[in-house]
Amino acid sequence: MKAFLILEDGTVFEGIHIGAHREIISEIVFNTSMAGYLEVLTDPSYAGQAVCMTYPLIGNYGICRDDMESLRPWPDALLVRELSRIPSNFRNDCTIQQFLEENNVPGIAGIDTRALTKILREKGTMNGMVTTDANYDFALIQPKLKAYTTGKVVERVTCREKYVVKPALDPAENGPLSGAARFDRAAYESGIREKRPTLVKELNGAGLRVALMDFGAKKNIAHSLAERGCEVTVFPATTPAEEVIAMKPDGIMLSNGPGDPKECTGIIEEIKKLYATDIPIFAICLGHQLMALANGCDTHKMKYGHRGGNHPVKDLADGRVYISSQNHGYVVDTDNLDPKIAVPAFINVNDGTNEGLTYTGKNIFTVQYHPEACPGPQDSRYLFDRFIQMMKGENCNA
Repeated sequence: MKAFLILEDGTVFEGIHIGAHREIISEIVFNTSMAGYLEVLTDPSYAGQAVCMTYPLIGNYGICRDDMESLRPWPDALLVRELSRIPSNFRNDCTIQQFLEENNVPGIAGIDTRALTKILREKGTMNGMVTTDANYDFALIQPKLKAYTTGKVVERVTCREKYVVKPALDPAENGPLSGAARFDRAAYESGIREKRPTLVKELNGAGLRVALMDFGAKKNIAHSLAERGCEVTVFPATTPAEEVIAMKPDGIMLSNGPGDPKECTGIIEEIKKLYATDIPIFAICLGHQLMALANGCDTHKMKYGHRGGNHPVKDLADGRVYISSQNHGYVVDTDNLDPKIAVPAFINVNDGTNEGLTYTGKNIFTVQYHPEACPGPQDSRYLFDRFIQMMKGENCNA
């Protein structure tokens, strides 16, 4: 069946329908990752967006549910050049076509994703419609495209109640070490979210308790802490700060998430209260932006954002450059940043935008990129160890 992607500037791409049979309007974005399409699909930060994968072949290793970053896919649609319908992978649970169908996600294959990406880079991110209606009337569609916004999507993706992720087991108790830490799928679906990750390194966070604010958190954020020995309590995004503080955590993490950070007005007010404590805080992506807004900084929407696994960031403390995974369409403004509040810690090597802040006189640091990224890169996972040092009262810059 033919399918069409109609952009708000009037550009139309024709391809083949894949996934669920439904029509959607969404914000069209592109991701440059060469692998990890399942992690992209199950990243809550894509809620309210349709994702174009720039890599030309998607689905060749199928779907392995153990690798999902959340319980379901979040993008409104998937746009690809070629969809592999016969996956080759011993861990494969189903094809990507089956996965899209069972989760009611539509998409298009066979379009020129390179041309689409060039349009988005030159004109900026824009809205679009995915439809199988060959008799569409653009004059009727265009007002709907221009009116679309992602809205307040954090409330849609956050967990409904708090839960605990237990720390990694002691090697003597756990047996041979595994190369990855994963949740048990059945435990997730039954609501019992206490499957312990497998130890993959020294338990330098043993005995520490972390409160993770779930603004759309990827599974591997909690795992990255638990595999270091931390016990992680995950809180819904709308949890009052007083409840988090009453837990008396050793540290607080603010997670990634979708949408315009300025839409999260109530959450920003609660973050102000967390900032006022002496509890160490580490924030990622949307959490980084929300902490900045809570302290009087500003954010703005980027022309087409950073989405992919190959973005270089520079640590301003030592000049070292790391390759990072990123997924964001908004950025913190630092032109008028008050050094009494915070100072830039990382910048993007490609375009000079801010990639992290260190807060002056506080045990708080934040980054725009994803140190927990699966399938990587893993350059910046040391940031979790820095956070643990901070919780233990050690020099976090050591």
